[in-house]
Amino acid sequence: MRGLSRALDLVSGAVIAVAGVALVALVAMMGWAVFGRYVMNDTPTWVERGATLTIVAIALPVAAVGVRERFHLSVLGIRESLPRAWQRWIAIGCDLAVGAFGLGMAVWGHELVVMVAPFKVPLLGISQAWTYWPLVLSGGLTAVFALEQVVLGLIRTEGPEQRGVTAAFLE
Repeated sequence: MRGLSRALDLVSGAVIAVAGVALVALVAMMGWAVFGRYVMNDTPTWVERGATLTIVAIALPVAAVGVRERFHLSVLGIRESLPRAWQRWIAIGCDLAVGAFGLGMAVWGHELVVMVAPFKVPLLGISQAWTYWPLVLSGGLTAVFALEQVVLGLIRTEGPEQRGVTAAFLE
């Protein structure tokens, strides 16, 4: 399991690194749009669509990393009010549900990719499939990262980490 976790650490780090580069590209695109509009008086029309694609390419894979790193949004009040033994199983069930959702994103996102591949994105001239590839990637990563959390939850004998109201009182 440690080898798999190390490999997923590398994948997670790569996703964050690529997202960082994409964020720099997004800032450059927006800077070019402002320069084009106010200095050259000729707004580049491709920037808005390119920025939208870049935002999707940043947000979705990073959300998948959030499943692994546990920085995603979660509501823990009910789970943490239950007995400690139940909390573990509730957490595993939630991870299973998130993994199933990620798998659905990947499978049906791929259907979208195949369906729209022949069409071009206006102003960019690239295949519309590029709009949905981040959905496929994010869904696959979410499923894999959630599965890792399920396995880790089954291996651990103690309950899940306390991150909600209970954790606030422990500090």
